[in-house]
Amino acid sequence: MCGICGKLVFDEGATVSPSVVKAMADTMEHRGPDDEGYYVSGRIGLGFRRLSIIDLATGHQPISNEDGTVWIVFNGEIYNYRELREDLLTKGHRFRTHTDTEVIVHLYEEEGEECVQKLRGMFGFAIWDKTNDLLFLARDRVGIKPLYYSLSDNALLFASEMKAILADPEVVPELSSGMIDRFLTFKYLPGNETMLRNVIKLPPGSYLIAKGRRTRLKRYWDLRFESSNISIRSAEDQLASLLEEAVKVHMISDVPVGFLLSGGMDSTAMLSIASSMTARQGTSFTVGFDTPGVVDERPYARLVAKKFGTEHHEITISAREFENFLPDYVWHMEEPVCEPPAIALYYVSRLARNSVKVLISGEGGDEGFGGYPTYRNLLWLERLRRGLGPFRRTASVCSNSLVRLLGLTGLEKYARQLGVPPEFSYYGGLSNALGDSRRNFDDLYTASFRQGLDRNFSINAVREGLKNAPVNDDVNHMLYVDTKTWLVDDLLLKADKMTMANSVELRVPLLDHKVLEFAASLPGNFKIRSFTTKYIAKKALTGLVPTEILHRKKAGFPVPYSQWLRTDLRSWISDILLDRETLARGYFKSSAIEALILEHVRSGGRSKELFSLLVLELWHRQFLDKGGSSSPTVPRASLNSAAMEAHNLA
Repeated sequence: MCGICGKLVFDEGATVSPSVVKAMADTMEHRGPDDEGYYVSGRIGLGFRRLSIIDLATGHQPISNEDGTVWIVFNGEIYNYRELREDLLTKGHRFRTHTDTEVIVHLYEEEGEECVQKLRGMFGFAIWDKTNDLLFLARDRVGIKPLYYSLSDNALLFASEMKAILADPEVVPELSSGMIDRFLTFKYLPGNETMLRNVIKLPPGSYLIAKGRRTRLKRYWDLRFESSNISIRSAEDQLASLLEEAVKVHMISDVPVGFLLSGGMDSTAMLSIASSMTARQGTSFTVGFDTPGVVDERPYARLVAKKFGTEHHEITISAREFENFLPDYVWHMEEPVCEPPAIALYYVSRLARNSVKVLISGEGGDEGFGGYPTYRNLLWLERLRRGLGPFRRTASVCSNSLVRLLGLTGLEKYARQLGVPPEFSYYGGLSNALGDSRRNFDDLYTASFRQGLDRNFSINAVREGLKNAPVNDDVNHMLYVDTKTWLVDDLLLKADKMTMANSVELRVPLLDHKVLEFAASLPGNFKIRSFTTKYIAKKALTGLVPTEILHRKKAGFPVPYSQWLRTDLRSWISDILLDRETLARGYFKSSAIEALILEHVRSGGRSKELFSLLVLELWHRQFLDKGGSSSPTVPRASLNSAAMEAHNLA
């Protein structure tokens, strides 16, 4: 796991400055503190920071083929590299290392751009093909590893992180103002665009080829939902076998591997399967909060750790630690995202780095197998909508009034959606984009800023990206939507950026493309049956996961930031959001911000809006005012305060 970067200038006779490539790589030292390397020749420059995981002695990058005509920088892990290596040896290729990186080089020589089809793993890489004078950028199927690029008339730059691109003095950050509304609508940035007009995300399952001044972007993989006629019993057996295989290949490492435990089914399953493969005691980690009224996941994580005999470690963080890390959170995430659990992930991975370099988590199980209650609720909503036919709009108004009268506030969003066109209900986590979220920010915007917004910009971008969504199965439609949006642009972004901030590699076996493709081949009623979510996954994991974990009510990851914004952090967030510098940007009315803060203090119901506004302002200060490539100012409170405690529960 590493950080990669590079620059290709288009003009013949032009050269890349080695100091620029070095500056780009230096911004990502946290991604690769073990080694660095560079290849700069004429119009091309490649940079690399290494976190040593496989072949510790000879894994230096950039690396080339035998005659130096193909060079690569690579971030990620290829789990089937040993099999690929053996096949390439039979075809006459010679290897200097035992790394998966060198396998990609020789596979490219054999397959060209189609080499990506044979790779099983997570990756972002760049290949310079000297003979054909082209640069080849590729990203893994699901988007586990990030890869950004910036294209101008003069050059193409790329990197694992945006801040590396901004380290080139020729790249001046250009705000795309429409992305402000998109972020505040969805609470993250679905799609390939970033907040900066001149920095783009390479889409998952895609590659980009630059030759001369021309570029070609191609999608090489997508998740296809074509239901098979498999029986429940066969599906259960096949899934159990696939999960065992996926965990086994994800355990490949020359350094210690640990497990993140959330107290839920998916992370427990990963540890359970891994424990059956080795007699060695594992290591596990979890994080919690000593805040009244918040669900504490630690007792469930302890139960799992005790059952499987891991050396278990816990960490507890407070409101002060949460506040202290926020500027760094924005700097590491690089894209504004309303994801408070990411801060907890940062602290627990910081704890883990004292023991391991690799962590395995259960990320992705909900999107693959239908784990969110929203899926079940929207499925029943769609059945009701179809039953109501032309009367659904009237029913929406009446039912909305009824739930308000009865105080059933949790049902309000579903009552409103009875009258919404069906395609919008399929947006899963995005379904509020046409509801409260947008109305709330409409009230906050100044008249001049709102007047300049294209209100269809955010929604149309998501629609465009989902044209291939399956429409014959309600459940699978929702899963496709969230896999292509929420999963990659929020959850996986958080997972990569927060763990790599601590120089720790995170692996996600449930997002192995073979597991996802199998899940996509199953009909929706294998995933959600009546009121049971993740039906087939629970069947396959029965006996592997303790019953009290398997049938727990889903709790998400309860970070008590809503309470903190009403108490410990109230004055701090007020100071930032009502600061003269913030208001001078012209986006929001001060009176509306004040009202929002007071409403949250009263009801506790505006935490997402406030956190989003806070993240947006900190992002502006870091990436527009400061240019983005330098690290944020050190927070005022110590990260080693007594309020944060780490416990070894072995």
